[in-house]
Amino acid sequence: MSKEETTPVACARCSAVWKHDGTTNCWSDPAARPGRPAYCPTNRHGGIIDAAFEGYRDDSDDARLARVAARVEGMCYRKTEGNGPVTPRWTRVEDTVALARLMGWKKIGIATCIGLLAEAEQLSLILTAQGLEPHSICCKTGSFDKRELGIEESDKVRPGTFEPACNPVAQAEVLNRCGTEMNIIVGLCVGHDMLFTKHSAAPVTTLVCKDRVTGHNPAAVLYGQNFYYKRLQKVPVIGDEELERLKG
Repeated sequence: MSKEETTPVACARCSAVWKHDGTTNCWSDPAARPGRPAYCPTNRHGGIIDAAFEGYRDDSDDARLARVAARVEGMCYRKTEGNGPVTPRWTRVEDTVALARLMGWKKIGIATCIGLLAEAEQLSLILTAQGLEPHSICCKTGSFDKRELGIEESDKVRPGTFEPACNPVAQAEVLNRCGTEMNIIVGLCVGHDMLFTKHSAAPVTTLVCKDRVTGHNPAAVLYGQNFYYKRLQKVPVIGDEELERLKG
């Protein structure tokens, strides 16, 4: 690989461009767009980007999903002429239902955290009311003690007690067996969500992202960098010594 290909892309840096101009190179009329910054992935990976977009033009499953997702994005807002302000009209739950209906998917899996069973039940009621068929499965299915993973008793939330381990691979495989056509993550832990997505035969979307402190709104940390969560720019979440101990 060339140095250009291995240099990290950094679209996040265009936040400053957006704040200054209200637009970026990729969100502008081609006739009036600002210059493309050096770190833009289109400069370094144009071939990949063009090939991916070309793939959306055929009749593949990916192409169909891309087109339906684009239609749902448009449906999420009240129509606005020209460059006027946009007004959202749908929640994420409504987006998810609309996507499933437009894709023709009926069997919908819900991979839920045991701490969000009430939320999963409310979601199931909504999906049923919308003509869909929900299948929900809890993260603790099988109820195996965490010690059977090979971790120490001290690694539990409550050492000295029975504490079941999450089983995301089983969640995925059970929903695969149920024949779900789309799966929804409701609050799975970091890492468990990865394993679930890896083993799911159906496409996966996340409705609830686990965050025990912010009421499952992890973006709150990003908005609080100037005060409440500024520590994340100054203090390691896990120090080097503790990291070595945990890895060992």
